[in-house]
Amino acid sequence: MPEYPDPDSKNVLAPGCERCPALAESRECISWGNGSLDAELVVVGEAPGAGTPEADLWKGGNWTGMAYTARHSGRKIRDLFGDLGFDSQELYYTNAVKCFPEGEEGSNREPTSEERSNCRPYLETEIEEIGPRAVIATGKHATTSLLATEGESIDGFLDSILEPVALGSLGTTLVPVLHPSYQAVWLSRLDYTYEGYLDAIAETLAAIE
Repeated sequence: MPEYPDPDSKNVLAPGCERCPALAESRECISWGNGSLDAELVVVGEAPGAGTPEADLWKGGNWTGMAYTARHSGRKIRDLFGDLGFDSQELYYTNAVKCFPEGEEGSNREPTSEERSNCRPYLETEIEEIGPRAVIATGKHATTSLLATEGESIDGFLDSILEPVALGSLGTTLVPVLHPSYQAVWLSRLDYTYEGYLDAIAETLAAIE
């Protein structure tokens, strides 16, 4: 099992934020970024899931208050970067939307464009504070939110996988990857084995200065 993140690394930017009243009402807590503020890479997810409060440690961001701390997606994405050879001091994990998007009981709906917009200033602050070599967007919604910082949009997410995009306003480079929840489904459709996917990510990151 990958190393569980240190709760003391939680980067709380705005305690009690209520920019999205519906999210503030439905969340258990705000899922802030966590990890090294000197990180080489910032890994951005979509939003915290509902989580499982009775789980051991990996309860989910809606219960831990930290990004990528769910049993499935959190472990998978941290395993991925462990397999790539990165340690915890080289990484910072956060979300495009930092509160659980409420919906039908037991569901994790997609965040809306308004929610992404409301939360984007926090994401921009994190990236500016850390100054990473690259920002890894896991999935369509994280990629969409980061492209919006440049006034750009996405047309066909799968075509954007591992295609670097300069984020001039943030002084870094965006690299879209598959969301961990869909990784197993899409790897073979993109003609990757897991090992081949790791090699492709490593090659892409190595080319970014």
